Amino acid sequence: MFTKRANLLHSNQHNNNNNNNNNNTATSCALNPDKCSDLCLQVATNVTEQKHHVTRETRGRNLGLSRGFRGCTVWLTGLSGAGKTSIAFELEAYLVSRGIPAYGLDGDNIRTGLNKNLGFTPADREENIRRVGEVAKLFADSGVVSICSFVSPFADDRDMARKIHKDADLKFYEIFVDTPLDVCETRDVKGLYKKAREGVIKGFTGITQEYERPQQPELVVNTHDCTVRESTQQLVTLLEQEGIIPRSLRDVDLLPELYPSEANESQELVKEAESLQSLEISTVELQWVQVLAEGWAYPLRGFMREDEYLQTLHFNTLQSGLDASYRENHSVPIVLSASAEDKQRLDGVSAITLKHEGKAVAILRRPEFYFQRKEERLARQFGTSNANHPYSKMVYESGDYLVGGELSVIERIRWRDGLDQYRLTPNELRDKFKELNADAIFAFQLRNPIHNGHALLMQDTKRQLLERGFKQPVLLLHPLGGWTKDDDVPLQVRMAQHQAVLDSGVLRREDTVLAIFPSPMMYAGPTEVQWHAKARMNAGANFYIVGRDPAGMPHPDKQAYPDGNLYDATHGARVLKMAQGLDSMEILPFRVAAYDKTATAMAFFDPQRKDDFEFISGTKMRTLAKTGASPPDGFMEPQAWKILATYYQNLPQA
Repeated sequence: MFTKRANLLHSNQHNNNNNNNNNNTATSCALNPDKCSDLCLQVATNVTEQKHHVTRETRGRNLGLSRGFRGCTVWLTGLSGAGKTSIAFELEAYLVSRGIPAYGLDGDNIRTGLNKNLGFTPADREENIRRVGEVAKLFADSGVVSICSFVSPFADDRDMARKIHKDADLKFYEIFVDTPLDVCETRDVKGLYKKAREGVIKGFTGITQEYERPQQPELVVNTHDCTVRESTQQLVTLLEQEGIIPRSLRDVDLLPELYPSEANESQELVKEAESLQSLEISTVELQWVQVLAEGWAYPLRGFMREDEYLQTLHFNTLQSGLDASYRENHSVPIVLSASAEDKQRLDGVSAITLKHEGKAVAILRRPEFYFQRKEERLARQFGTSNANHPYSKMVYESGDYLVGGELSVIERIRWRDGLDQYRLTPNELRDKFKELNADAIFAFQLRNPIHNGHALLMQDTKRQLLERGFKQPVLLLHPLGGWTKDDDVPLQVRMAQHQAVLDSGVLRREDTVLAIFPSPMMYAGPTEVQWHAKARMNAGANFYIVGRDPAGMPHPDKQAYPDGNLYDATHGARVLKMAQGLDSMEILPFRVAAYDKTATAMAFFDPQRKDDFEFISGTKMRTLAKTGASPPDGFMEPQAWKILATYYQNLPQA
């Protein structure tokens, strides 16, 4: 009934240092070795494998968002400090965000639970890998991509883990993270290599214990001079080739832009545009041309055709991928209006030149005209068809038809207002983040001036990301730069005010990117905030700060709801966390900040001492600015306040 496992020996070494899964010495049994009976070394033999009622095919159809069985094990091996865990967790996040179940089994984590009774003798190391191999097999059999990051220095142990999977007819990928020893030592924040060289730690892999390099791994990854994301992308490519990751879920390294790449192409477009019939577009529609051309709305390649419009209006998503099996979040219609006369004149042509103020800016190809049911569009997008809503007013004044088609934009849109240097495209922002060695990008959108409560939130977000293990989080400070309603602070004033905040040091220039988001503002609440997040995701952001009542405004009919607002102040953040197609972005809730009268500074609101706090509303701030009064000390950086106050005091003359 029982047989003894003779090779699982008790270790007589008691070094408490915990180096991943291979380099520490500790007791090999949780029990007192002197009192350990034979029973703890025995294993049952009277067992029979029980077959599951659920097949792998059934799991593949029902587990995750991507159909098909994808269970396998990715085994990362290499020296301590090679980057195994960083890659494993990055890959785990990549897969989960795309609807593929995955779980990272890390050496340190396993050693604190399942294998905490094992030390670092050769026998214990073998048993450690055997147990992990069996657990990984169970994960893989359940349809999960099991990602194991273990030093696993011995080839025989790794071969054993592979055999466990082979015998179960499961895929196993050995990944050698081949980072030079000297590089690993520079990453040694725990000082383990130093202790090993001093003789404090015995049997440390790479120093006094040999590491047996894999001879035929499925992939060799060198993390030297590579970012974690770049290293992880090599694994993603392998898993795509193996059919684990559908190619339709692939990240695009370079977003396709709708501008010509060569000067002669632009000249050819100009000539073609001159030969076509034209349609005049508004300034807001030109802003949408810029949004489309730069890739903010990717995978959209032009103004929406009717099917795309219906998907957006009814599902807040667009079908994507070669087989249309994946849905990208897209919550707002990006459409071009046309009058009945325009439709009659242009319907059936192969292409149309789009002109703004008489200048050709783009060519719309294979145009498709369809009727614009304005009330339906507005009710679904805004939750109201009230004509006094500022964006709705523009829709009601637009043509009765919409026209969709792919765009060829003649040249990059420039506004020549002194701010074009801030209008970075998604690709330019990605390059900028790479220059800064960013391993986390958190985006903050605002259409209002920055006060110290905003700054506190951004500072606190960075602190949280550092505590989570990120080394270089970068803030994307991204004010909206398209059309806004008349009583909003103009872009020129906001940008000057934001620069003053950076100049003061309230936000650090070294890890802040100030850029302009070219989209018009729609004031569509929870529907629009999804668009704001999706566009920043296209620019490379993986964290998004969302506040109270994002993209909200007072209801045009003040009596419609008890609070007088068009949207519930909490719904934007709640919807973002549930929205389909935003899985690769983590939504960070907006903590409420108020003026702490006892500290004379902005602080996070504490309900336990609510009388110490004062909420300075936008209305009160505008009143103070217009009358020349100063806000409480610590509410806003003084030079930034001066810029804002000057604008409001000059407003009557303007």
